[in-house]
Amino acid sequence: MPFNPFTIDLPVREIIPAVREHLAAQNTLIVNAPPGAGKSTLLPLAILDEVWLTGQKIVMLEPRRLAAKTIAERLAQLLGEEVGQSVGYRIRFETRISERTRIEVVTEGILTRMIHSDRALTGIGIVIFDEFHERSIHADVAMALSREAQHTLRPDLRIMVMSATLDMPQLTSLLKAPVAQSMGRQYPIETHYTGDADDRMLPEMTAKVIKQAAQEQEGDILVFLPGEGDIRKVETILRRELRNFQIHPLFGMLPFGKQYAAIMPDRQGRRKVVLATSIAETSLTIEGISVVVDTGFGKTSRFDPKSGLSRLETVRISKDAADQRAGRAGRLGPGTAYRMWSKTTHERMAPHRTPEIMEADLSSLVLDMAQWGITDIRGLTWLNPPPRAALQYATDMLHQLQALEHGRITEHGKRMHALPCHPRIAHMLLKAEETDQVALASDIASVLEERDPLDRNAGIDINLRVEALRRYRKEQGQGKRFSKIEKIARSYRSLFEVDPENGSFDDYETGVLLAHCYPERIAYARPGNNAQFQLASGQYASAGHRDDLAHESWLAIAHLHAGTGDNPGRIFLASPLNPRDLAPLVKQQESYHWDVNDGELTASMDTRIGSIVLQSKPLPPPDEKHRIPAISEAIKLEGEHLLDFNEELTQWQNRVLSLRKWRPAEGWPDVSTSTLLMTNWDWLRPHLSDIEHPDELMELELLPILEKKYLDEAQRERLEVLAPASINLLDGSSIELEYKAQGEQPKLEIRLQDILAWEESPTVDAGEMKVELHLLTPELKPITTVSDLASFWKGNYRVIKRQLEAVFPEVKWER
Repeated sequence: MPFNPFTIDLPVREIIPAVREHLAAQNTLIVNAPPGAGKSTLLPLAILDEVWLTGQKIVMLEPRRLAAKTIAERLAQLLGEEVGQSVGYRIRFETRISERTRIEVVTEGILTRMIHSDRALTGIGIVIFDEFHERSIHADVAMALSREAQHTLRPDLRIMVMSATLDMPQLTSLLKAPVAQSMGRQYPIETHYTGDADDRMLPEMTAKVIKQAAQEQEGDILVFLPGEGDIRKVETILRRELRNFQIHPLFGMLPFGKQYAAIMPDRQGRRKVVLATSIAETSLTIEGISVVVDTGFGKTSRFDPKSGLSRLETVRISKDAADQRAGRAGRLGPGTAYRMWSKTTHERMAPHRTPEIMEADLSSLVLDMAQWGITDIRGLTWLNPPPRAALQYATDMLHQLQALEHGRITEHGKRMHALPCHPRIAHMLLKAEETDQVALASDIASVLEERDPLDRNAGIDINLRVEALRRYRKEQGQGKRFSKIEKIARSYRSLFEVDPENGSFDDYETGVLLAHCYPERIAYARPGNNAQFQLASGQYASAGHRDDLAHESWLAIAHLHAGTGDNPGRIFLASPLNPRDLAPLVKQQESYHWDVNDGELTASMDTRIGSIVLQSKPLPPPDEKHRIPAISEAIKLEGEHLLDFNEELTQWQNRVLSLRKWRPAEGWPDVSTSTLLMTNWDWLRPHLSDIEHPDELMELELLPILEKKYLDEAQRERLEVLAPASINLLDGSSIELEYKAQGEQPKLEIRLQDILAWEESPTVDAGEMKVELHLLTPELKPITTVSDLASFWKGNYRVIKRQLEAVFPEVKWER
């Protein structure tokens, strides 16, 4: 008997007729429904027997592995079947499907590979993008490729985008699709602001709020923390102080069995506390939750094209993420949310989260597109086109890894793309195959991809980790530190059909393999500067002076944190290198140098590895055609000192960058200084032809050049409306606002007497962001900072007013 979705009491069932009608009539639909409405559970089953789907299957994308598995299990349960029959799933290194499977729940990278193996997606009737508001880079890439397939090969292919929170007008305009909206069933949530938490004491303060919530409220508690480290610290405190509760950590690296235990009710009916990362924001329904404790922080990986490195940073979440987290308390009944920040801080938070594609490493994306044959990547259907600087860096890196040649994918690149890993790892594995070192390369790859299995005191030598992994295999060791690492290593060995090796190996072999993986991180010890190394990329990094590798002449570096300014980066994983093994990487290159002091153009023949110059011989004075490229290269390195980034320009940059943060769906350009310097050839080249001396660069007026290059007329007008440079006063004068690059609350310094007629704080971003007022005396001395003016008038102003009346009696302080 066919499954009847109307027998399940979930709010989304009210829109099932509309969903069926829309999908029968057109090929794209957007579904907007809040968390808990049942869209992931009911809608795939509701369309399973539609005529247009006859003989084809449904593929539904989930952003997380745990969500993919649990949703597949729930769908199968509703059909009265086991997973792998009508409903199955595919995640990395794990598949449960059969010839009978008609609904495949997959993680996002899997769909990209499915498209590449069959561009027409033969046998697939609809692709469902679940939780699209999370805006992972894999979802954006899969969307772009699915739309390309729909436009060129499969106009009958359906696409359904499902989301809880999205800028619907932007999405509907881009996809030219109707919206089916379910209001859901969100119960009321009482919100408590506990005051701003000190991030240095976050675990201790979080535990305190959890204990308060446990005493004041009923039901289970879901706690949002930035990462595993904070979770483990809070867990230790709570196991000691909340003995009657079950304490469950929940994060992506946790074994699936423990993740599953965290989302299910306690078998003995005990109250539980779930300590989770952002993994618990969406998709997963965690039974019994009626209280949410939110620290207000999350982890994000930010890629810096200038250094070529990604940094995992703890950042303040956005308002929409905070609302989504709080909403977890109101799925089953009235709930309570404890926010570990103040109302003032809440006003300062960015309205929307930044899409991953705007901050991520784009090398896999560029390789995906090259495999497809797409060279104009930004010309595809993107909700947010990928940043030019990050695209350029990824393209250059893939050329260096021999995956691309003149922008086109090579045979080596195609083999790299076929492997289920980052292009760097793929290149290393294929190079290892040429020298019969796949077993060692598989061990290295698995160590690189997982959390460091040794403690911080073990030093930076990656060979110690590989040796420990081999001991684990040889002795059939127990424990979970190496079990997941070995699972990944085993998967790579199976791809290349090689056996494991548990014997000794040459550390220098590891170094060569890492050099294939990270050619720009080959590093040479700086003379007379103990434990500090220059990388082939031109960056500097240091090891601890007592580390075993501190005195090596050459290193291949795998993991490091980028430095800032004159501070070198810090090395976390590396291997020694034998310089004799670097011969294939040594290149002779004509170099042209523009002296930033006197403007002299010189040439040399350099023997180098990347930016590490091994030998340099002067050449005769070069042709003038090399001057402009040499100036551009000099600007990449030292442009902040060569160009006039004045206050007016900086504020224009910050206004654009703020809108980029506040309105990620609108595609505001990345005009950060680091990106502008890296891409100066694109916007500054026409203005370099007459430059002879460095002082002449400082005379260039950059603002009109950048406005014309990066903003069209409509955007320039919108910038003035959404992020005006100044605020007008009642007397007709204006005062300039001060914007910040990361989209923090704009600042306005103003005399208190000038705003006595204002009832509320001024706003920007169409009323979404309040301006922070820095109030001054008539003599322009600071009084206080105010984020909510209406509250200030009712509270602190009464005290401040009496003080001002005594000092400045000539001013009328009455409102």
